[in-house]
Amino acid sequence: MTRIAILTPDPAENAYPELWPKVLARLQRALDGAGIEAVPTPWTAHVDDAAGLRGFACVLPLLVWGYHHDAALWQRACETWAQAGLPLANPARVLAWNTDKRYLRALAQRGVAIPPTVFVDTLTQDAVARAFAETGANLLIAKPAVSGGAWMTRKLRPGDAVEAVDGMAMLLQPYLPTIETLGETSLLYFGGKLSHAVNKRPVPGEFRIQEEFGGQYTAIVPPVEAVALAEQVLAAVGEPLLYARIDMLPDADGRWLLMEAELIEPDFYLGVDPAQGAGFAQALRAKAGALAAGAP
Repeated sequence: MTRIAILTPDPAENAYPELWPKVLARLQRALDGAGIEAVPTPWTAHVDDAAGLRGFACVLPLLVWGYHHDAALWQRACETWAQAGLPLANPARVLAWNTDKRYLRALAQRGVAIPPTVFVDTLTQDAVARAFAETGANLLIAKPAVSGGAWMTRKLRPGDAVEAVDGMAMLLQPYLPTIETLGETSLLYFGGKLSHAVNKRPVPGEFRIQEEFGGQYTAIVPPVEAVALAEQVLAAVGEPLLYARIDMLPDADGRWLLMEAELIEPDFYLGVDPAQGAGFAQALRAKAGALAAGAP
């Protein structure tokens, strides 16, 4: 039987105590059906020494939820795993790069459409005023460059008071009302192939679409324009990826914009995957075989 490791939250992490075990159970069911044994282990147990992760056919960082609460520790772990040459599902260099949402700037420079975004090293009143002026928006979304699960993400109106957090870079983007009417769409890729697509809509009065905020998820057939954007993103990333979740949203003119390329710890939404994760299990077996043969 193929044995793989699934990295889980730090035992002291209390932000997702009920949610992540459900996601792990869905993953384990999918892998059990393919003869793959999944061994959960906290990522923080392997920050400075990768020995405990050796011997696995593949290491999946799919449940490292909460890493953004100690981004320096997480980056140190990525460096340790890179130096150790661990058989990671997505390369350690990709995990480190994808940690900071300022990767969106690099993708935009490669031609990927993203919302108008002002990147700031520190959130200040002047920076917010500049973002309103540059984007022409009447409502902004402010989100930390390193975050997860909409942590510290908020709406800003002109004149709202802001308070900086030392050392916290931020992204400022216009609020896109289509999140309320059309929702965000996620395309899931396993082994470079489109597996399924999910539309995520917030409950009335909310703009966050995460499950913990009541988000409603529905499997859909993605529009061809959405697929084209997702594949453009993957080509721009240009790395050997076992998995990727590409989150996007159309603007008021119907132009699809990349919100995030989730390459570290995305929920695959296997609960609404028509194949219930069988495609992921198949891609994982192929990846494990390739890693054993020395391929990236």
